[in-house]
Amino acid sequence: MPATLASRRSLKRFAILRKMLTFRRGPHRLRDHQQGNKRITMITPASRAFASAVHPIAADTLVITDDRGLITGMTDIPAADRAIPAYRAVPASGDRHPVILVIQEIFGVHEHIKDVCRRLAKLGYLAIAPELYARQGDVSKLGTVDEIRKLVATVPDAQVMSDLDASIVWAEHNGGDLDRVGITGFCWGGRVTWLYTAFQPKIRAGVAWYGKLAGETNPLTPVFPIHVTNRLQAPVLGLYGGQDQGIPMADVEKMRAALKDAKSASTIHVYPDAPHAFYADYRSSYRKDAAEDGWQRLQAWFKQYGV
Repeated sequence: MPATLASRRSLKRFAILRKMLTFRRGPHRLRDHQQGNKRITMITPASRAFASAVHPIAADTLVITDDRGLITGMTDIPAADRAIPAYRAVPASGDRHPVILVIQEIFGVHEHIKDVCRRLAKLGYLAIAPELYARQGDVSKLGTVDEIRKLVATVPDAQVMSDLDASIVWAEHNGGDLDRVGITGFCWGGRVTWLYTAFQPKIRAGVAWYGKLAGETNPLTPVFPIHVTNRLQAPVLGLYGGQDQGIPMADVEKMRAALKDAKSASTIHVYPDAPHAFYADYRSSYRKDAAEDGWQRLQAWFKQYGV
């Protein structure tokens, strides 16, 4: 299917989804980016590939996945109005690999997200991470989280849904098996994971890492995951930290209740002592036990649902 046709259809689906939902407004809380007592140090040259706002890098916990046996690098995805850049990683041998869409943190498709793609490719997946802020700007060069938040606030959900549809079309033409498509995302991408699973019927399973569940809506972000529990087209595993200062446990419990009411197979696992971004091994928020357990749960979840 041409990308432009896919994009028109995705925009139409998003408009229908938005119209069908009753929006509820609630207080918007910005996340606190917590600091721990881990050793923080500058590393080179790999650290230069991380977004400027996340420096210094936590070198003692940083995970680096090599690309042996993989095809990796940047590519272009034909989207509705222009090509958007994306990072992809896929096994160098074989064909028709299951596909995982990897949705960026607020910091964009920087080195951590690329490394996650390589981790997935080592498991046999075609992992693709489109740069979903490409039209709005390059957040990797911005020096503070506040600057990034201002830019990200201008990114329409409809654009994101359309670009992810285009990414699936790209995967189909580049060795991906569209009968086995999953999605995972972190922070900003965790919210998108819930929404896209409600939006795209080709998704078979999703894993959302500490994505915001509720908040104040506006024309660019008209829904939150709490609004789409009865529209989920595949089961989502939510992985959350009990000490997350930006996602109250009250919101997690409301989401659990909404999923139960919707008779969804989705579930949420909470790590009681973990903060926000506990999987981000390059930050002081990283919690090794929770991160490793979450990664095992991700693999089991995708396997359980045929991805």
